[in-house]
Amino acid sequence: MENPSSPYPLLDSLAAPQQIRHFTPDQLERLAAEVRAFIITSVSETGGHFSSNLGTVELTVALFHHFDFLQDRIVWDVGHQAYPHKILTGRKDRFPTLRQHHGLSGFLKRDESPYDHFGAGHASTSISAALGMAKARDIQKQDHACIAVIGDGSMTAGMAFEGLNQAGYLEAKNFLVILNDNDMSINPNVGSLQGYLNQIMSGQYYQRWRDRIEHAIKAIPLEGLSKGVAKAAKWSEESFKRLMVPGLLFEDLGFRYIGPVNGHDVNATSKALAEAKEKMKEGPVLLHVQTKKGYGYEPAVQDPLKWHGVTAFDAEAGEIIKVQVDPSKPAPPSYTSVFGKALVELGKNDAKIVGITAAMLDGTGLNLFQKAFPDRCFDVGIAEQHAVTFAAGLAAQGMRPVCAIYSTFLQRGFDQVAHDVCIQDLPVTFALDRAGIVGADGPTHHGLYDLAYLRCLPNIILMAPKDENELRRMLMTALYCGHPAALRYPRGNGLGVVLEEPITALPVGKGELLREGHDLLLCALGAMVEPALRIAGALAEEGISCAVLNARFVKPMDEALIHAWAGRCRAIVTLEEGCAPAGFGGAVAESLADAGLTRPLLRCAVADHLVHHGDPKRLLEEEGLSPQVLESRIRNFFRDI
Repeated sequence: MENPSSPYPLLDSLAAPQQIRHFTPDQLERLAAEVRAFIITSVSETGGHFSSNLGTVELTVALFHHFDFLQDRIVWDVGHQAYPHKILTGRKDRFPTLRQHHGLSGFLKRDESPYDHFGAGHASTSISAALGMAKARDIQKQDHACIAVIGDGSMTAGMAFEGLNQAGYLEAKNFLVILNDNDMSINPNVGSLQGYLNQIMSGQYYQRWRDRIEHAIKAIPLEGLSKGVAKAAKWSEESFKRLMVPGLLFEDLGFRYIGPVNGHDVNATSKALAEAKEKMKEGPVLLHVQTKKGYGYEPAVQDPLKWHGVTAFDAEAGEIIKVQVDPSKPAPPSYTSVFGKALVELGKNDAKIVGITAAMLDGTGLNLFQKAFPDRCFDVGIAEQHAVTFAAGLAAQGMRPVCAIYSTFLQRGFDQVAHDVCIQDLPVTFALDRAGIVGADGPTHHGLYDLAYLRCLPNIILMAPKDENELRRMLMTALYCGHPAALRYPRGNGLGVVLEEPITALPVGKGELLREGHDLLLCALGAMVEPALRIAGALAEEGISCAVLNARFVKPMDEALIHAWAGRCRAIVTLEEGCAPAGFGGAVAESLADAGLTRPLLRCAVADHLVHHGDPKRLLEEEGLSPQVLESRIRNFFRDI
């Protein structure tokens, strides 16, 4: 029963989402309005992905009106459009904990709810996953619908079309793909496919023309005509349909196309889903829904990029709440901005430098390079595989491409890094932002595996800077080393060090001794160098003498420097913000073993388990990598040897 005193009376009355199956058109509209209002209020307090979720409210309500997702299966692509799904499946009261430590995940998680049938953090996975579910259903002789909701830029990825191709070939029944077409990924969507979808959107008479064409052709008594005339009539049907009906791309792939539909008209969307439900009985269906990121909240509509992922904000004023800083102590620049500015600086003197990103111009800092050199900057959309091989092609013809891709997203292009770049020893630079523990986005977004998955590849040079000045130097090193190279660096601000001019390259494979000592060798990489120096200073006050090395390079590693100081010290500690298996500490252990150097070794890294979402500082502490915990671990290790 509705509670009239609640700001969300209909939403709060839901004991289970199955009740929505019986809602009237008026109730569907009211429910959508309440879900949207709740998202605005809740996310304004916690922060989170915002504009994408506002765009899927009516679609989600309509889906729950027609399907029972305890039985039917739904896979949401790019999980940051699934807050309405979470709200309607019993998790509304947990939204104050959204993306917080041990709180509600910002993405779908199979272990969080029986309604989350497939986890999503990266993009373009939904069609393949839902098709797999559909075939498992058929093999097990079950009877339920399987639905993939894709969009928010995900249709630019080749994997989406691989799934469409297979689904059409299999003539999968009770299988529905919903294209949530909002003209966006995070940055504005790019590519000829987006232009094609825009053409469909302008062709609002798709259904009318298709039905008229089919009716006219069927009215021709083909059986009374010669084979030649009948063939010509059939050819005319196909030609005319191709001329007038842009949605035939999907029909040629074996799908029955429905749309475009106004995705913010809940009842129109509901009617389209009812039609799709009938047509799914005969084979796969693609429903094309037009939505707007940020719909229902004008600031987000006007600037969907700014409001894609937000911190807490003043919902009434439409202003994101800024963290108060002491103007007398300005924050150091972010690693992202230092990278972007350095690339522009180097690009002014070298016309062969090219920037490439996969739908993350602003997030990687490459927007600065695009403004300076629009003809030498390419946003390829959510298509990391293409980005890497596109870069390989540029490098093969003498250019110096820089792929600026988050650490976690380069995993999507691993085969291309191995096959197209490293095996051919092509000088492509990979700038891996968000390396290490990222925080609120959780295990799909932490950049923990890059050292492990890149270290094994031939020809690659792999490095990590201790500060923002060293980042600039490593970028130049990568550009002119003549081999594949990757530099990984964390999210957030640098240390505030002086940025040396001009930018100079580092000698490849050479580390740096920062402090001498004879008890412990602290061999640190990247963001762990500064904590290592602080720990060495603290332990020195207790009479424990620590040498500190800034490794700089994981491959080729400065084995001569490490071996020399390992021989002078009683024990060795490696420090890195990455996974322990196959990481930097493993590389040091292998090198020492090969050289016959036996010393007690403590490897400080992320253990072989998932790191969930939460505040990065707290997660580092739990992983034993915060400065305080590291100091205690190292002190105890030394006392035990």
